[in-house]
Amino acid sequence: MNASVSPENCPDGALEAFCATGICCGLDKSDAAQLLAMAQPVSFIAGSRMVRHGEPSRGAYVIRKGRIEARLTLPGGGEKTVVELADGSMFGEMSLLDNGQSIASVFAVTNVDGWFIERNLFRALIAGRNPAALAIQRTITSGLVARLGIMNGELQRQIAPEDRVVSVSAPIGDPLADTPRKISSNFDYQRFLSLLPFFAGFTEDEIDCVVASAKILEVSRGQWLFSAGQPSNACYLVVRGAVEANVYIEDCVRRLAVLGPGCLVGYMGILADTPHNANTVARENSVLLEFSATAFMALYRGTSGAEVKTQHAIQCNLLQSLSRSYSQLSRLVTQARLSEALQARAVRAGI
Repeated sequence: MNASVSPENCPDGALEAFCATGICCGLDKSDAAQLLAMAQPVSFIAGSRMVRHGEPSRGAYVIRKGRIEARLTLPGGGEKTVVELADGSMFGEMSLLDNGQSIASVFAVTNVDGWFIERNLFRALIAGRNPAALAIQRTITSGLVARLGIMNGELQRQIAPEDRVVSVSAPIGDPLADTPRKISSNFDYQRFLSLLPFFAGFTEDEIDCVVASAKILEVSRGQWLFSAGQPSNACYLVVRGAVEANVYIEDCVRRLAVLGPGCLVGYMGILADTPHNANTVARENSVLLEFSATAFMALYRGTSGAEVKTQHAIQCNLLQSLSRSYSQLSRLVTQARLSEALQARAVRAGI
């Protein structure tokens, strides 16, 4: 960040207000002042649309004062409010992590004052491995992990016609306790690592640096990796094959995702320091890289080139999960509304 920016150069009251927002959690005043220096003050009147669903995202908004709503656009028409935020909160932070489109529309419920942080400026700080920017990036990631947890909780409250009856009980204890960890594999996986989306942009030396802390797991179709409620002691990068993430809802099982090569599994519990909140089972014979929670957090908190790129890869996996959950929730809410409308029509028609 620009070393010439200091707390004394900031507008009266602005720095104190900015420091009180969530994005400055853990930052000292000097670092907060330099982040504020690249933030653009913005204001919106009540009722105005601040962000439109589907438009290219450019950066994040930090709310100094006011209240906003984020609304999903439903496939069948209409909207659903998914989050409400007020003073000190931030939205659009996903765009600080990667390029993409806005996954929801955002409206000012009251008059809103705040700041806009442009993505390209922030990413330049990350590329320079600025410690304050990296700390902010981790704060954003923690907030997105919490948001995904809320979103998945809402998903589980929706009725899904594709739910299946549970046919296999979740294992008690660690299902991989007897699975050997290896340092080599019959499958020459190292030749393919550079092709995985997770390692996009990595040099061969950086890939070697990351996988040096991992163990190799070869699992058969149907093998459980972990179950909901189990301690988050490790996460897994799929190198070959595929795994299914699902949850048990009463006597039904709901598939959340099928994750193939390049996808990271089980990392959210480590980031949130909570047990796993879903089950994961191998859909086919698979080769995985296992990272212990300690090794994973060392990569996540590091500042070397390989570690910073790993953090970005983790965040891209998180953004994909959020997008997937938003799409599933939008579909299920639309189906529920359509079903209710058809039932109401049938009642009126006396059927």
